[in-house]
Amino acid sequence: MNKLLDQDTLRIKKYAAIDIGSNAMRLLITNIVEQDGKESQFNKNSLVRVPIRLGQDSFTVGEISQENIDRMTDAMTAFRLLMKVHKVEKYLAFATSAMREAYNGNEVVDIIKEKAGINIEIIDGKKEAVIIASTDLHHLLKSDKTYLYVDVGGGSTEFSLFSNGKIVVSKSFKAGTVRLLNEMVRDVLWQEMEKWIKANTEDYDEVTIIGSGGNINKLFKMSGKLQDKPLSYIYLNSQYSFLNSLTYEQRISELGLNPDRADVIIPATQIYLNAMKWSGARNIYVPKIGLSDGIVKAMYYGKI
Repeated sequence: MNKLLDQDTLRIKKYAAIDIGSNAMRLLITNIVEQDGKESQFNKNSLVRVPIRLGQDSFTVGEISQENIDRMTDAMTAFRLLMKVHKVEKYLAFATSAMREAYNGNEVVDIIKEKAGINIEIIDGKKEAVIIASTDLHHLLKSDKTYLYVDVGGGSTEFSLFSNGKIVVSKSFKAGTVRLLNEMVRDVLWQEMEKWIKANTEDYDEVTIIGSGGNINKLFKMSGKLQDKPLSYIYLNSQYSFLNSLTYEQRISELGLNPDRADVIIPATQIYLNAMKWSGARNIYVPKIGLSDGIVKAMYYGKI
């Protein structure tokens, strides 16, 4: 028998992560390949994204609407069934800023548990940053370099500074794409972000940005670059100008962007550009990782 197929030497576990964000919710199913004497491999099996913009409810009205509660319940029921047919053995479901700030967030959690059979935990920005930071970055992080990890979501942006291969400091700001679209991010918050980034990066000669989130992934895909190549500040700035020159409808019809991506991609690009400018970074790397990947890895290694 081929040794790779020998059940004694190779084991495959299936874990899943549900990320309930402000702009969309995702189910990531991961195959974890264990082999004696080797580092465990994490291979994406399936990723399902459902565009339910909870932040539009939470940030403007303060509660999740009945329509979106019903849509969430349907989505979570579908996620539970998908996990069942994939034979997922372990999962965690985390909700971020939209559910965190909705006054009926805990009520929605109870409804989902009763109707869809999914247990959801609402996490704070600090835990979110820690989970994202636990993603497998060692293949990107060079021990002699400094990186600012920037994860832009619909409700918040998480920053984590890495130096010498270790996390130095992290911070969550209520500056996300859905908030920016609704003109809910005041100048004082931009100033706080600028002050924090400058204060925490000024002692380092050179900083490189690592970007995560659906919008920077889309921008990277549009660039046609190879996965290990970065985007430059100049390129990102030109893309920002180009996207701004198009109408919302043109971004959908001419660029093929999803309707729920075509509006938030502009404020997201603005955040990444500012992070690069304030840290002095000339390049941004875009690995295919995010909160969902962090949940799976943190769960597997017993960090959460």
